[in-house]
Amino acid sequence: MSGKNVTEVVAAGPEGIAQAARILESGGLVAVPTETVYGLAARADSADAVAKIYAAKGRPDFNPLIVHVRNAAQAARYAVLSDTALALAETHWPGPLTLVLPRRADAGLAEAVTAGLPTVALRAPAHSAMRALLERLDFPLAAPSANRSGFISPTCAQHVLASLDGRIDMVLDGGPCPAGVESTIVAVRADGSVEELRPGPIALGVRSAGKGIEAPGQIASHYAPGKPVRLGATEAGADEFLIGFGAVAGDVTLSASGDVNEAASQLYACLHAAARAPQARIAVAPVPEEGVGRAINDRLRRAAA
Repeated sequence: MSGKNVTEVVAAGPEGIAQAARILESGGLVAVPTETVYGLAARADSADAVAKIYAAKGRPDFNPLIVHVRNAAQAARYAVLSDTALALAETHWPGPLTLVLPRRADAGLAEAVTAGLPTVALRAPAHSAMRALLERLDFPLAAPSANRSGFISPTCAQHVLASLDGRIDMVLDGGPCPAGVESTIVAVRADGSVEELRPGPIALGVRSAGKGIEAPGQIASHYAPGKPVRLGATEAGADEFLIGFGAVAGDVTLSASGDVNEAASQLYACLHAAARAPQARIAVAPVPEEGVGRAINDRLRRAAA
């Protein structure tokens, strides 16, 4: 609990960003908009502040956090950036790509951020409000998704309040998140190779890493709506809420036109609607495994686990 019984929602204009900065400087928790999903931010250099993230989310302590920075120059204060890592940052930052890199010995980050691993996950987000906030701060922000651990990720302020109202200080309301699924995460290895730890909006065409938790979003059961989920459905069964796609019309649809990018932006809103629906079960239409469809299907498989 971070000090208040009611969580304030403030528009992400200059005054809201200044208020968010003051709360974060004092060690509080603010849900912040990014281009992917809302993140639950705290200063990454404070053990007490980071502990509040884990407490508010009910997050297992073996699950590391992503640290949000302004740019590659700030990232280099916390991690060792190889030529490969720098090239990826120059190409994709600011944007929905997280790099897992060797942590610097003098990084000064709270131990819980990296969950005891020798690496740190870093991202420079593209959302204008989040970038404006990071420009005001002289520390990076640890920010996993702003929801109770294991539940559906939030892509608007109301989704945040659904599970964290009263548990955090403030929601900085920047409207709906355009990308709608969490960032792509890749690990840059010592030999210069790159492995994907979590699919997301950016497809690099690299191999997937093996088992083991190296980054967020790798737990088998995740993004769960609290009801059984059936995938690959072409029609609703008895007592099922159907999430449609393309030609499969549902109670709600990811994309009536079959656009995977639209489907990504609507994914969590549809799952939140399904969770609130009176039906006891959820069915989801097939989504093609192409482009960001890989990330959508990854989240749906974890939601169904």
